[in-house]
Amino acid sequence: MRILLAEDDSVLSDGITKALRQSGFAIDWVKSGDDADYALSTVSYDAVILDLGLPKMDGLEVLKHLRWRKSRVPVLILTARDTLEDRVTGLDVGADDYLTKPFDLPELEARIRALIRRNHFDTQSELIYGSIRFDTVGRRVFVNDHLLELSAREMSVFELLLIHTGRVVSKEQMVEHLYGWDEEVSDNAIEVCIHRLRKKLEPFGFSFRTIRGLGYLVESTSS
Repeated sequence: MRILLAEDDSVLSDGITKALRQSGFAIDWVKSGDDADYALSTVSYDAVILDLGLPKMDGLEVLKHLRWRKSRVPVLILTARDTLEDRVTGLDVGADDYLTKPFDLPELEARIRALIRRNHFDTQSELIYGSIRFDTVGRRVFVNDHLLELSAREMSVFELLLIHTGRVVSKEQMVEHLYGWDEEVSDNAIEVCIHRLRKKLEPFGFSFRTIRGLGYLVESTSS
């Protein structure tokens, strides 16, 4: 899942970025409101972490512009402004959650996971496809109650395919949702990941069909 982090504190942003990337998220970081507004108008994100005190354009203005464009991407406001009026204003403008500084990184991660879960899974904590059970909270995949060992990238690719079960997911969609601006993506990175997933899932009767020129589709191979 791809997240936009709009925060002008470099030390804080570095800590958030490292923590979320270790959890398998792709992170784009911007330091100003103008850059956040531009990024949100050109890239499809799964969630936004938005500081209110941004230079060039206030975070509330960024949020207003986002909602004027009819975007439903979930937004977590992250700020030192902790009065009741500030929280009410942020939520009224269109924020989905509000976290004041200082905060604990595990709580931030949990809140981001909850926002993405509500947006994609209608609050469900699991994705079910046949005998596959994807725990979106614990970030674990079970097949017939057997824990599948997946890398963070494999987990993210598999999650995206399960979210779109029955629909083809293009390579471009995968790159857009799974890689940040500063991550190098080789031409065959997605193919390699799909190949590894296919090898791990085929013994359980599942595979990933390649639709030439379109993308990939998860499907059951058992009769």
